[in-house]
Amino acid sequence: MRVLLDTQIFTLMSGASDGVLPAKVLKLLADPETERILSVASIMEMAIKSAKLNIAEEQVQEAAKDLALTIIPFTPQHSYRLFSLPKLHRDPFDRMIISTALVEGIPVIGGDSRFRKYRGLKVIW
Repeated sequence: MRVLLDTQIFTLMSGASDGVLPAKVLKLLADPETERILSVASIMEMAIKSAKLNIAEEQVQEAAKDLALTIIPFTPQHSYRLFSLPKLHRDPFDRMIISTALVEGIPVIGGDSRFRKYRGLKVIW
């Protein structure tokens, strides 16, 4: 199974932020059959918000490697999907993650309740 990680999930998994993931999410992420995907949009978000998130480039690179993540680009198709995405969420990075998941046809792992408002988006939390 392929899953797209929300930025929040990446920071939790990498130890850059505190919090506990639900058992269901931990089990899925521990499954060797699960392909854990991170959008380059999440890396951009962390870079722009690095002071607020208290995360450095080296931490992000190391965690992505240690967690064996597949990093995918933010493509023109992902961008075009933003045009028809309802404005239910104001955060542009979350909107990019949502559009990526919809275009790729994969679920997103995230705890943001606003994600569930998007028709066709499967959210695992």
